[in-house]
Amino acid sequence: MPLPGPPTAPLLELIALSKSVPGGRVLFSGLDLTLRSGELVAVTGESGVGKSTLLNLIAGLDVADSGEVRLDGRSLSELDDDARTLLRRDCIGFVFQAFHILPHLTLVQNVALPLALQHVRAAEALARAGEMLAAVGLHGRDGDAPRQLSGGELQRVAIARALAHRPALILADEPTGNLDPETAARVLDLFTRQVRDAGAAAILVTHSGVVAAAADRALTLTPRGLVARHG
Repeated sequence: MPLPGPPTAPLLELIALSKSVPGGRVLFSGLDLTLRSGELVAVTGESGVGKSTLLNLIAGLDVADSGEVRLDGRSLSELDDDARTLLRRDCIGFVFQAFHILPHLTLVQNVALPLALQHVRAAEALARAGEMLAAVGLHGRDGDAPRQLSGGELQRVAIARALAHRPALILADEPTGNLDPETAARVLDLFTRQVRDAGAAAILVTHSGVVAAAADRALTLTPRGLVARHG
C-alpha cells in the first residue's frame, strides 16, 4: 500500500489578525484561519462585526492593524501595491451581492473582463467566457445585455465572471442576499458545484443559515475571531 503523501500546503492562512475602525472600536482580534484548496467555508455574524472588512483584508484591499495574511505562500504585508494587485488579479475571484455587472457590456464581455486584465488574447478570452456562461446555464446568451436578465441570471453571470480566469480562491459577499428564496437556492447550488468542479477554495460571507449549511465549515465572526457555528 502506498504511503500517504504529505498534506497540501494551505492556500490561505490568516494569523492573529486584528482590525479596528476609526474611533478605536475593535472589530476583531486574534483571528486565525487556514483554508486549503477545494474547501468551502461560510462566515456568518451580526451586521457591523466586520465580515466584509475581513474579505477586504484577505484580498489585500485593506490592511490589518496586526497579524498576517498569507495567500498561496506569500505574505501580503511583504508585497507592494503593484504586487498585491497582480496577486489579486491572478489568484482571486469575487462575487458581490450587488452583482456589479457592467451595463454597457454584453454578458460575454462582462465574463471576459478578468481574462482581459490578464492580457489573454481577445478571441481566447471570449471563447472561455462563453464556455463559462454555458456552464452556468446561459448558453447562447453571450450577446445579451445585462438589462435583459433577471436578478438570478445576473448572479449567475457574476459567478461565471468570478471563475473565468480559474482563480484559486473565490470571495463571495452575500452572493444570494438580493434573491428570493427559490432563486437563491438554485444560485447557491450552482455556485458550490462550480467552485468544487474548479478545485478552487471559497469563503462565503452570509446571513443565511441555508448558505452556511452548504459549506464544509461554518464559522461565526466575533470580536474574539472566528468560532465554529452551531445550528
